[in-house]
Formats: sequence, C-alpha cells, structure tokens
Amino acid sequence: MSEPRRRGSYAVGRERRERILDAATERFATSGYTSTSMARIAKDVGISTTGLVHHFPTKQHLLLAVADRRFDSAGVVAGPATSADGEQLIRSLQSITRHFLDQPGLIELFVALSAEAADPSSAAHELFAARYERIIDDIAGRFRACARGGSFRADVDYDAIAREVVAVSDGMQLQWVLSGRRTDLAGDSERYLSRLAQALRPSPPPA
Repeated sequence: MSEPRRRGSYAVGRERRERILDAATERFATSGYTSTSMARIAKDVGISTTGLVHHFPTKQHLLLAVADRRFDSAGVVAGPATSADGEQLIRSLQSITRHFLDQPGLIELFVALSAEAADPSSAAHELFAARYERIIDDIAGRFRACARGGSFRADVDYDAIAREVVAVSDGMQLQWVLSGRRTDLAGDSERYLSRLAQALRPSPPPA
C-alpha cells in the first residue's frame, strides 16, 4: 500500500473514532451509561457493531475514552498556559465548570467513574492517576506564571493550591450530583475561585 493511501486510511479511522466518541458522549450524557448499548451507539454513527468494536472492544473502553476526552476538553477551555494574568487564570478556571454544565449527564458519569478509579484494580485507575498528575502540574504552572508576573504572591506552595482547586471542583460536582442538581455549581465555583484569588493577591506596598 502506498504512503498516501495509508495516511488516508488513518484519517478515515480517526474521523470515525471521533464520530463514535461524539455519539457515545451524547448518549451517555442523555440516556446514561447503563442504559446505552453498543448497538445503539453504532446505529447513531451509522456503522455496524463489528465496526464499533474495532475501535472500542468493550463499552468500558468507550467509557474511558469519553472520560479521557473530558479531561482534554477542560484543557482546551482553559487555553494555553502562557498568560501571567491572574484574573485571566481565574476566569478560565471558572469557565471550565460552566463548560461541564453544558453536558450535565457527563458530570454524573464522571463522578461515578471517579469513585471506581479509587480501586487500584480498576481500568479507570491508571487513566485518572495519570491525568490528575498532569492537571495538577498544569494548574500549578499557571499559578506560578502569574506569581512571576506579579498577579499573585510568590511565597505560596502552588502545587498544594492546584491540588486544592481540583479537590474543590470534584467535591462540588459530587455535591451537585447528590443534591439532584440543585446546588449552584457554577456560582459556588466562581465564589470559591474569587476568594482564592483574593487570598493570593500580593499585599499593596506600604504608603
């Protein structure tokens, strides 16, 4: 097979994989993971179940890919880690929660999968552990850049701050699920991040 044909086949496969993930994300968010069959997703995409399992051998593989994509989407919403503007960083972190709320079913799915990931024998464990490490490193790096730029204090352990930000976000999502979606997830998140920003701002120079 020629090199152009190989690249063409790869592009087709990537495009089909993305369509499968789009369909699975929509179904899991609206119908729930348990109620969604592989056959239903295959039909949504317009392929056979055999074609679907070529890309995702089991529904759990598909679930983990959807979770992985959710991690990626948060990074896209946050944008590149180049700004040293503290206010911009807080706004980008606030926008991630609003982005999650656009697909509330995925918050419920993510909370359930997070609990499963606590078991070291779970297929989700390795994915979540690796992703959380990268997310915390990324958030800490963003805060440190803002500290170097003068937006935030320099005498702060920003690795600890990043762990706190992630823990608060996950905890708020859990409470939102347990309350039957009645808590003000976006508002609570924005108020927490505003308080955090206030605490991190450097003291004004003495008059």
